[in-house]
Formats: sequence, structure tokens, C-alpha cells
Amino acid sequence: MRKYLNLILPIIISLLVIYGTSIWKGLDSFLFAWILNFMLMISVLSFTQTLKPKLASSYYNTKKWEEEGTIYQFLGVSFFRKILVWIGWEKLNKKGNPVKKNIDSLLHLEYGTRQSEFGHLIIFFIVLAINIFVAIKFGFVKSLWLLILNLILNFYPIIVQRYNRPRLKKVINAKRSL
Repeated sequence: MRKYLNLILPIIISLLVIYGTSIWKGLDSFLFAWILNFMLMISVLSFTQTLKPKLASSYYNTKKWEEEGTIYQFLGVSFFRKILVWIGWEKLNKKGNPVKKNIDSLLHLEYGTRQSEFGHLIIFFIVLAINIFVAIKFGFVKSLWLLILNLILNFYPIIVQRYNRPRLKKVINAKRSL
């Protein structure tokens, strides 16, 4: 029972905060876009941490065109990763999830990339749907905060995971062959 309470309570609170912010500041405000993204992150995190889905879909397998990461480099993944280091996210993330060089730790880290990508993907599509609704109802310019924050807070984290996973899998495969 407690497991489901840990799942449902954050989602209900998040929905109430999102709804309250939409009434208070409007769907076209920066504050709404910011709170929407972070409340959805809390909801998805409660889902992934409580239910721990396997995330074994072939979607998470590296595609041939992704192996070298050229497309992600073109999209600016290296710049985004530098920003994450500059704002301290990488240091905070490493502190919370230190990387050891044993196989179990690397497998856990690889699962974490799938978990993170899964969460950001769900949020990306929810925010995109709201973004389209706001663009239709209020105009494209009024929906820009939703679009910009969706790119920064969801699209780029997705491509960082897609960029990192093949490199991590190479290390895992090298460890397994020893």
C-alpha cells in the first residue's frame, strides 16, 4: 500500500500545483512552463523509482547511426554537456551516484541512462502537447517558454543519454570480456 501511496501522492500534488499555476499565472507564462516541467519530473521520478520498469525495449538499443554520436554532436550535445558541468549538475549527479569501475556499477549506470531517457521522453511529449495547445489557443509567441524549456530540460537530456549509452556499453563489454 505504501508503495502505491509513494507513487500516487506526488502525482496528485504535482497535478494540483500545475493546475494552480495555470490558473494563477496562465498557460503562457514562464513560471507555468518551469513549474510544469519540474512537477512532471517529480511525477515521473516517483513512477520510475517506485515501479522500477525494466526498460528493455529495443528502442534503448543503440542504432548504427548513433554509435559515433555525429548527429548528436551536430545538435550540440557537447555544448550542453559543458553547460551541465558549468552549472554543477555533473558534480551533483556524481556525488549522488558515484561511478565505480566494477561491472555491477556500470550496469546500474547504464540502466540509469535508460531510466532518465524514459522520464524525459514522457515529459517531452506531455509538454509538447501542452505547447501545441497553447500555440493554437494563444499564438506561437505565447508558447515559446514551453518550447524553449522543453528543449533545454527534456530534449537535450534525452540526446545526452542517447549519446552516452553507446560509450558506456563499450566499457561494459570490455569489462565483460576480461
